[in-house]
Amino acid sequence: MASQGGSSSSVNIPEIHEENENKPLWNYVTRLDKTARGGGNWEFQCKFCNGIFKGSYTSVKAHLMKLTGKGISACKKAKRKRSSDTSGSETMSGGAIGKAFNIKERDHLMVEIARMFYSVGLPFHLARNPYFVSAFSYAATHNIPGFVPPGYNLLRTTLLQREKANIDNLLQLIKSTWEQNGVSIVSDGWSDSQRRPLIKFMAVSGGGPMFLKAVDYSGEIKDKYFIANLMKDVINEVGPQNVVQIITANAPNCKAAGQLIKAQFPHILWTPCVVHTLNLALKNICAAKHVENNETTYSECSWISDIAGDCTIIKNFIANHSMRLAMYNEFVSLKLLSVAETRFASTIVMLKRFKLIKGGLQAMVINDKWSCYREDDVGRARFVKDKVLSDVWWDSIDYILKFTGPIYDMIRACDTDTPCLHLVYDMWDSMIEQVKAAIYRHEGKMHEEDSTFYGVIHQILVDRWNKNNTPLHCLAHSLNPRYYSDDWLHESANRVPPHKDEEVSRERLKCLKRYFDNHIERTKELEYLLLCSLGEKKQDDTKKSGRLGLIHSNLRLLSRRTPQYAQGDNKMWDIAGDNFDSLDDVGVLEIANLSLDEPEMEAVLFNDVGDEEEDNIDDEA
Repeated sequence: MASQGGSSSSVNIPEIHEENENKPLWNYVTRLDKTARGGGNWEFQCKFCNGIFKGSYTSVKAHLMKLTGKGISACKKAKRKRSSDTSGSETMSGGAIGKAFNIKERDHLMVEIARMFYSVGLPFHLARNPYFVSAFSYAATHNIPGFVPPGYNLLRTTLLQREKANIDNLLQLIKSTWEQNGVSIVSDGWSDSQRRPLIKFMAVSGGGPMFLKAVDYSGEIKDKYFIANLMKDVINEVGPQNVVQIITANAPNCKAAGQLIKAQFPHILWTPCVVHTLNLALKNICAAKHVENNETTYSECSWISDIAGDCTIIKNFIANHSMRLAMYNEFVSLKLLSVAETRFASTIVMLKRFKLIKGGLQAMVINDKWSCYREDDVGRARFVKDKVLSDVWWDSIDYILKFTGPIYDMIRACDTDTPCLHLVYDMWDSMIEQVKAAIYRHEGKMHEEDSTFYGVIHQILVDRWNKNNTPLHCLAHSLNPRYYSDDWLHESANRVPPHKDEEVSRERLKCLKRYFDNHIERTKELEYLLLCSLGEKKQDDTKKSGRLGLIHSNLRLLSRRTPQYAQGDNKMWDIAGDNFDSLDDVGVLEIANLSLDEPEMEAVLFNDVGDEEEDNIDDEA
């Protein structure tokens, strides 16, 4: 048989390392000569097929174990019994090689694990969970005769309490940074799988996010007093002296609760969530309501909701019919998205997906099969085909995505664990300028000209900014050295350093007064903060169900801080949540609670309902 690898050369055969001598598969080949590559590379002859090859122990293993993609052919006789001189030998799976690798035992264990998944509908994504992998790895590397997995009662009592203590211990490192760096309390409304209303609380600091608790408020009136009392309990748990701000949705009851907190804790600021604010701005633009005092906005923006409505009709027409869906899957590799209304930027997400599948949709509707699958609703089929083949319709989608792109990008930037408070003030200004540039470019107007459409968009964004802006944004803006640099100041003609900006200086002073009542202390602190901002570097720095929720959420948050979360087999292992995977792959992906780039943290306990409530009461603000 022709040899594999490079040509052999005459070299002395050095001694084999002791660890290589102990590897079992060397017993099933004859080492002939060292190759010119050196290291562990040999020219060897297989004792089963008598083929001569070149390579390391990895090549020997690939040849005998029939591993593909290793650059060496598989042994064709390894499974058969040896010749007469070794007729007593067993097959590969039952002989010495099989015993060396426990092939039968490994296969049996694989089957048992798979059966566990199938029997109770565990999500296949669990196989990427690092805790699942480490559990079996530990059991496989330790001799524990007679071990029986923990039972129902042990899991929900003793082990749960032990894991709660373990999580508390792991979180001490994060808590130790609170006194020095301060903490932001983040709250939002959710519902669990049983549709019970919950309010979730998290503590976010430079040390990382930490889940605190989720409160079931079934039967309670979610007014400002109820929310404020929950916030007070959390603030006292964290330590009032450690809390810098509380961040909530922009609803009136949340704002009123923030004012009550301000009265009791004067140094704690209420900050509306910037991502919720941006999402509401997009809803005002993409789903303008035809109501009194909103006539101008509706007349300028109603075409956007018409385009979004067309996309919904097309999606439903395809997804609600098995034959049309099968045809769609034949022409398009990407799934249709059924985006829940509570997801941030839901309209923009849907339009982006339509742009990606444009070519496949067009190929589908001009195919001869389309006429066969449309007979149950000819009128709707004609509507879908006309829209999909309309260049004007696609141009409208492109235009929407271009001028809303800066808003969408800002949502992406803010909807992460990365601190962005010090960037928000400038990001709003830059985002509005980019929106203006996109609209004026489309309309072919000069920068100084007026645009009715941009005027409406600008007013929506400014109104939302006025509701979102707080003194803390201005103080954080002042402390960012970037905004004093020549590079940033020269990017735009109207930029000034923070200490020369009237609004920033006024709001910053308000914030400092909240923290320092004494005038002399405030002056000293202001001087210190300005020195820091100009270049000095700062120092781096039910009870059972409640325990389960805390453990569940914090295990995920802690896992995200490990290098393995960003790469390898465990990469973003929790992104699929805890729902059982679809076996029929119908082609419709339901995304209800994912943020734009982040994994779904709350799938076991929570589903986002905050935006729905906010939509209903936002007009009252």
